[in-house]
Amino acid sequence: MLKNKPMRPFIGMLIAVATLHTSALWAQMDHGEPTDNGMQMKGDSASDDARDPHTYSDGYTLTEGPYAQSGPRQLKLADEHTFWSVLGNRLEYNEGSDNTVFDLQGWYGTTYNRFVVKAEGEITDDKLEESQTELLWSRALNAYFDTQLGVRLDQYDEGRNRQWLAVGVQGLAPYWFELDITAYLGDSGRTALAIEAEYELLLTQKLILQPRAELNIYGKSDLENGLGSGLSDLAIGLRLRYEFSRQFAPYVGVEWSDAYGDTADYRKTSGQALSDTQLVAGLRFWF
Repeated sequence: MLKNKPMRPFIGMLIAVATLHTSALWAQMDHGEPTDNGMQMKGDSASDDARDPHTYSDGYTLTEGPYAQSGPRQLKLADEHTFWSVLGNRLEYNEGSDNTVFDLQGWYGTTYNRFVVKAEGEITDDKLEESQTELLWSRALNAYFDTQLGVRLDQYDEGRNRQWLAVGVQGLAPYWFELDITAYLGDSGRTALAIEAEYELLLTQKLILQPRAELNIYGKSDLENGLGSGLSDLAIGLRLRYEFSRQFAPYVGVEWSDAYGDTADYRKTSGQALSDTQLVAGLRFWF
């Protein structure tokens, strides 16, 4: 043990020199100063082009460079393709009024921009009694909702046809409620608001119960079409469908409807019922 004592001061001196050298090296790195080997270290901030995807590609991109394929671009993501779809949400026969109701929606476009057509109406005795057709441009607002802008065309067998400017949103609200809310501006300062809400309750993987509600509000009365200002009408339905597949699902249900305000007065004057409860049977399809 006595022979090792002279080595202790020498080892301590080496540790002290190494500590001083390391401290100096870190000081140079923090200030971006050159180190002994000529390299410059930066620890404060990233370069301006640090997030540029082509920084380290030597100028090669998806469409330029020796690795790009000739002709049209080969690789496309899903949101760059155009798709189309048609949904028949309601195609049903109402036993009480002895008429057929249709509610269809189709679209063509990409994930972010689509051309949308909505059509609903009633057919009685093989004749179109009334219908509403909307031609819309749909733009994705977020992951769950689309904004929609376009026109709505109303056609009546007995009454006066109307045209509206339509602005609305459609999508999936929290707790899985499907909403369709649209405001309308017509001629002579006419305004309207339509709200539809649906919910799908899965009793099994194929048996689905669908509550549905729809209401219409008008800013001013339309005597020619029997529509009053304020809350005009409200419909609440309950439909039970069986999905043989997602594309083919027959259903049965019941729907209750009622009229309010001036609309109720117009119907009373013309001898129409103010409220009605109907049993329905129909088909929901999609392709």
